[in-house]
Amino acid sequence: MPERGVKYWVIVASKDHVKAGEKAGFAQACHGKAGPLRKMRKGDYVIYYSSKLYFGRPDKCQAFTAIGRVKSDNVYSVEMAEGFCPSRIDVAFFESREVSILPLIGDLEFIVNKQRWGYPFRWGMLEINKQDFELIAGLMLEGRPM
Repeated sequence: MPERGVKYWVIVASKDHVKAGEKAGFAQACHGKAGPLRKMRKGDYVIYYSSKLYFGRPDKCQAFTAIGRVKSDNVYSVEMAEGFCPSRIDVAFFESREVSILPLIGDLEFIVNKQRWGYPFRWGMLEINKQDFELIAGLMLEGRPM
């Protein structure tokens, strides 16, 4: 049976939440829902997009803020507070730099309507094509290996 192909994902989260997950080596999506993470498989790549700097505050970020590779197929829950047990998946994050989305809007295929470029991010997680991933990754990694 042929091996499943690698997929490329963008997860939307505030930069402060992204950096906490990056430091601890996990990804969370859609306010801790398991369903979106179950679409991911070991070997898939993930890029985080942060529209905001901080959760619940209006400070804009509008940048890709982390990039990594999914380490396993295991989606698990962690109790962060009583009654709040978000789902996570382990990710090996790469050393990278933040990249603004604004100069890339015209070149990204997953953004169909360039006037309403934020629309694809509304669901919190989306699959992108390899070409878009390589464009963003090339800028974030600046020659660093994945």
